[in-house]
Amino acid sequence: MSSGAEPARGADGGWSRRRFVGALTGAVAATALPAPAAPPAEPADAAGVGSPPTGGPPSPAGSPSSGRSPAPTARRLFLGTYTSVDGGGKGIGLATYDSATGAITSTGTVTGVADPSYLAVHPDGHTLYAVDERPEGGVTAVRLAGDKVLGTRSTGGAGPCHLSVHPSGRWLLSANYGSGSVAVHPIDASGALGERTALVKHTRPAPGPGQQGPHAHQFLTGPDAGHVLAVDLGTDTVYTYRLDTSEGTLAEVSQAHTRPGAGPRHLTFHPGGRFAYLANEVDNTVVVCGYDRTSGRLTLGNAQSTGTGTGTNYPAQFLVTSDGAYAFLANRGANSLTRYAVEADGARLRLLDTVPVHGDFPRQIAFSPDERLLFAANQRSGTVSVFHVDGASGGLRLAGEPFASPVAVCALPL
Repeated sequence: MSSGAEPARGADGGWSRRRFVGALTGAVAATALPAPAAPPAEPADAAGVGSPPTGGPPSPAGSPSSGRSPAPTARRLFLGTYTSVDGGGKGIGLATYDSATGAITSTGTVTGVADPSYLAVHPDGHTLYAVDERPEGGVTAVRLAGDKVLGTRSTGGAGPCHLSVHPSGRWLLSANYGSGSVAVHPIDASGALGERTALVKHTRPAPGPGQQGPHAHQFLTGPDAGHVLAVDLGTDTVYTYRLDTSEGTLAEVSQAHTRPGAGPRHLTFHPGGRFAYLANEVDNTVVVCGYDRTSGRLTLGNAQSTGTGTGTNYPAQFLVTSDGAYAFLANRGANSLTRYAVEADGARLRLLDTVPVHGDFPRQIAFSPDERLLFAANQRSGTVSVFHVDGASGGLRLAGEPFASPVAVCALPL
């Protein structure tokens, strides 16, 4: 991958051709989606991007709205980057952050990992995983005790840009952007990866307007843990697969199609498990989706505003608080974070406002485990912005000057 900002992704996805707009608009009317017929089951971790790294919600005493202030604690922070671009990093960045102030301190680098642009942690907290976003894609495991690289396995595709760990801790899911495919790897008792057990390329439907092929952008587990969902920007489709949790194989069960040219990028589930929120990168919209936990079928509602105007914006990633009250969206073009109130038990997003991210091109956002802090990795400015999160209002307040980190494309706080 090569580019001064984000690795080139082919003629249809080259960032150099895109212009950005930063105009902000007021709130728009919220769009509700009728609830699926199936009743909600108990909340479960969707194992998606932005979930607390331990896989569970914060304890009541540590929740943002509890009114109790925890004692300051130095906690670990891992930073994804590109190693093959000018000004990029040397591997996975290591740092600590103060859980009370959000102040970040660099502690070193895990070298020997190529283009670790996205990171995820095992539910037991002992192993870190990184994609190697290169033409011959790979996934790498790192034991956190001693920061030892355990090895790399091929994803069977090009340019993997996202990965997640199944809640069981037995399977690693990865998405190959360049080749439009998704892969499954087994995880052994040590946290190391075995040989790939599944590789599925998205061959239908045909690519959307302006796209030359499929571009898998995310692969995550549904709330029922038996289904896994792949978001493909190139085909304007979210695919649902049944994961055989004994063999690690995939069987497609349904497809959900956005409007042509929407370019879906990132999906996040509401903690109730009946609804999810989809960010469409190309047409600058978000969609409330219904989810049937029995069949794994996703039903898309109407497109809504990101609060950034009608021009090009490239929304990147959604986060939802563990109590299901607020959702946050990273906007790369407008360099902002959109704040939504979540209403009707997850069926409706009401746009509240947008907040400057104090950086350029926020590629990824994540909560600290107690959700008192939100981290934004700003790719083009090479910084990580940290915000205090008000649990009662969903308000965001910048926690000091952004932290310098070369080509920051992922910040994973533990």
